[in-house]
Amino acid sequence: MDDPLRSKIIKDNPIGNGLDAFRKSFVSVCEGAGASCTPDALQHLRQEDIQNLALDLLSALQSLRASRLLGSSGRGKNLFSDLSRLNFAINSDDFNLDHIEPLLRSAIADEPDNALWKQVYDAAAESTPPPRPIASSLQQTPWLRNTSSFANSSEHRKHVDDVLKEELGPMYVGLRNFHDTYFGGVVNLESASRAFFEQCLEGSGGPKFQDGWEGWPRDANQDDVLSWFAAFSEKLAAFADGHQPIPTRRYGRRPLAKPNEPIDGSVGRRKMDVGFMTDAQARKDSRCHWSQILVPGELKSNPSADKASEAWLDLGRYAREVLAAQDTRRFVLGFTICGPFMRVWAFDRVGGIASEQFDINNDGYRFVFTVLGFLWMSEEELGFDPTILTANHERFIEIERNGSTERIIIDEVMLRARCIAGRATTCWKAHPEGHPGMLLVIKDSWQYPERDEEGDLLYEVTDKGVVNVARHYYHETVQIRETDDDVWNNVRRGLDITAATNYRPRRPVPPSDMPRTDVPRKGRTSSSRKRPSSQADSSLPPSKRSCSVSPTKATSGLPNRVHRRIIIRDYGKPIYKATSRSALLAALAGCIEGHNGLRKAGILHRDISINNLLINEDKDNPSWSSFLIDLDLAIREQRGSVSGAKGKTGTRAFMAIGALLGEQHSFMHDLESFFWVLFWICIHYDMNGRDVGPTEFDSWNYENDDGLAEKKKGVIADEEDFLNKAEKNFSPYYQSLIPWVNRLRRRVFPNGRRWKRQEPELYPSMKKILNDARKDSEVLVDG
Repeated sequence: MDDPLRSKIIKDNPIGNGLDAFRKSFVSVCEGAGASCTPDALQHLRQEDIQNLALDLLSALQSLRASRLLGSSGRGKNLFSDLSRLNFAINSDDFNLDHIEPLLRSAIADEPDNALWKQVYDAAAESTPPPRPIASSLQQTPWLRNTSSFANSSEHRKHVDDVLKEELGPMYVGLRNFHDTYFGGVVNLESASRAFFEQCLEGSGGPKFQDGWEGWPRDANQDDVLSWFAAFSEKLAAFADGHQPIPTRRYGRRPLAKPNEPIDGSVGRRKMDVGFMTDAQARKDSRCHWSQILVPGELKSNPSADKASEAWLDLGRYAREVLAAQDTRRFVLGFTICGPFMRVWAFDRVGGIASEQFDINNDGYRFVFTVLGFLWMSEEELGFDPTILTANHERFIEIERNGSTERIIIDEVMLRARCIAGRATTCWKAHPEGHPGMLLVIKDSWQYPERDEEGDLLYEVTDKGVVNVARHYYHETVQIRETDDDVWNNVRRGLDITAATNYRPRRPVPPSDMPRTDVPRKGRTSSSRKRPSSQADSSLPPSKRSCSVSPTKATSGLPNRVHRRIIIRDYGKPIYKATSRSALLAALAGCIEGHNGLRKAGILHRDISINNLLINEDKDNPSWSSFLIDLDLAIREQRGSVSGAKGKTGTRAFMAIGALLGEQHSFMHDLESFFWVLFWICIHYDMNGRDVGPTEFDSWNYENDDGLAEKKKGVIADEEDFLNKAEKNFSPYYQSLIPWVNRLRRRVFPNGRRWKRQEPELYPSMKKILNDARKDSEVLVDG
């Protein structure tokens, strides 16, 4: 080491006994393996043992002050950030552990500090990749499963976790400008944080800070850390109440530390270690609901739990619950503390990203800054949608339509998708101010910017007079801070994901040069403008996510989703809430007619499911008696882009067998989905439209594509088997439909097989079976 500054830093900050814990781990592993405790033992240890020893060594090195003072071997902030990158590389299963062996040998042999730090630099350089290009949209690996597509699921944690991992895809961490991006707008946060931290340094008010936080449990035991964190947060909250610069910013927040008590509002039982919530007046024994959680947190005693399979996924599970329970939440901030190491997180409709890891006992100021930021942030800074306003105990939005401003009053939430990354659809029942009898539905969703806009498609369908499809009233791209609300530019404020410590370019897929065709917008606000093509070109669909495969018509850029809002003038209930079996069958036939109308208009729906088929039995409601909604995944069949119809789209439980197997999507697949919708309703609902609870078909939400296709084949292939399965599984209320569902099966699956050609005559034949069933005396009895 011939760098004088580097040598001085090493001399002034000796390692001392800083690696003793690592060496004890090494001795323990050697004794367990029956090997001598020398560097040569590395030749006889299992790869897993070497991997764990390497991670222990890196954690120990990162706890040394020198690692934060020494410069980076590459593009990082310092050697600490290089070690973070190396940590992630080693934690992956494709890292060559031979590269770390010289460093391990040096540490085991207790070589002089200069020699050991040289080995650290050599190992870090091995793991530092060259500058990486941004993956283009044509290089995204498509995925299908998404937690929002669960139908009638008990949401057991194991199943949810498996799908949530796919939904989130790679979670990028180590973003250096994270705090500036998400905390930089909080008024007076920096000065107040410094004032409080000064008190801590002086021991004159806050928790004392001297070579770390006084009272911090050195073994980072979870219960002890929770008690310490709660006490710290309470003191900081009390300080914050007296120093907030704007009286109106007293938000009434408090820390929550109830790791053993389930939080209300989940489908499955969910607990959360720590976080911040609304309702400062709540008692310590008060029940808590996910709608009150502002900032979720996760604690782990072991620093090595700071990885995707442990703390990150746990926090993602909490973020999903928060987003599901809060219908105006655009993103969620959270934090993980593993041992003394903290990260701050943001979960949005593309996935999860995080700050650099920092040691709260070394960087006490940043810890104060972070916690105070959570207490002081405005609702918008915490991720709430500022375009949904409140006045006189009413929520509303304002739109510019036909040259004038309209206020649309929100009556109630109809649907909130339970997911993090994806379209994340939310629907509200609404009406124009002063016209409570005029029923509208507001729908917010996050779409790929290169996908045809649902609002444009709905306007076109309405203009063509297609029956039994929701009719257009208005649409826009939501604007926040006078900017189109998308993830990359607005939510993440342009954070460079390629600078993450664990960023890796994705594997390429064959390119496509098919162009996109745009359709002019109608009924938009003057402020919600079309994004310039230069912005559109910089965005692309994410890889592992959602129940739709991203289209391949974008050019290069980062994964992105745009916040779209549409308003339709048809209101109804999900089809399974029909008041009679006859009404259900009539509504299903009407939706099939609507689908045929879409096909004739050149539009393919591609997401036939129980929540996208609606029924209207209110004679005073001028909406269609039954109709299709949700053209998020719809495409124009004649537009020349093969990519539009390729790929697997839909809600898993209702997807056609051929679609699951990767066939090019056609109207025949959607017609098969109508069959699966009826089959599913007959099993999962009673006469009042109530879910009967989990069934053996719950696995259809989680099964892989090929496995689910085989299960569906097994259901429909043999008539006797099908009838036995129906008798066993159909709810008592729907037993009378068994012969009619079987007739539908025969038509949709002739001789127990899928159609191998497109058959438009399937539309009228399916409708006839449904209409004939309505006349059956058994079907008409009590329903």
